[in-house]
Amino acid sequence: MSPPPPLMLLPLLLLAAGSFAAGNAKATPPSAAAAAGAGAPAPVPTPWPEQFHAVVFTNLTESGGRLQLIDLYYDWPKGRNLNLIHNQLSGDPTYDVEWTNGTSYYFDSGSCRTIRFPVGILPPDWLADGAVYLGREHVDGFDCHVWTKVDFIWYYEEVATGRPVRWNFFNGMQQHVMSFEVGGVLEDSKWQAPPYCFNGDNADTATLAADGADVMNSLMRFVGGSSCSYSCIA
Repeated sequence: MSPPPPLMLLPLLLLAAGSFAAGNAKATPPSAAAAAGAGAPAPVPTPWPEQFHAVVFTNLTESGGRLQLIDLYYDWPKGRNLNLIHNQLSGDPTYDVEWTNGTSYYFDSGSCRTIRFPVGILPPDWLADGAVYLGREHVDGFDCHVWTKVDFIWYYEEVATGRPVRWNFFNGMQQHVMSFEVGGVLEDSKWQAPPYCFNGDNADTATLAADGADVMNSLMRFVGGSSCSYSCIA
């Protein structure tokens, strides 16, 4: 696995997201936008459970990428998040282990990249501050509430259960939640980065990987916290 190429400066990326979304008819569902103006009090997003396991199908084809199946393990009490990424027709999964201290280890069976971020993982209530309610939309066969945040992510939550159903990103990437297990945990040994992540050949960097869902899950950290807006990453 070659090291992922760097993204442009994140503030420019977030600013571009708003312009992209404004010109993309699929970004804001028309029925949801209409419902948001009905005058009823907007619902509050359901906080994530402090621990869960989700299987997420990721479609990157609209942004020139591929299909991925991701096992997502979220463990807020222990300050960690793991994306186990299975690329289409690839037998070697990629691990994206993210820690609340801002360190991520991005590795497969033969190589590793250590990445530093200014912020840690998403808190369970990451949507509570700054999310804009768009209304209700029938998505993936579910009746969903829809929110957007910083014109970067569109988040779909099932009305009946509060479970996440889907999230879309400004670049056209879609992630569909196939299963959601509250309290699902992964044994501690599976979180440990391999020795070759610490042999001096994998320099830390403040730039972000640009190779698929691992990037977008990581970038979500920048729109997740109440203090995390353009100013905190400029």
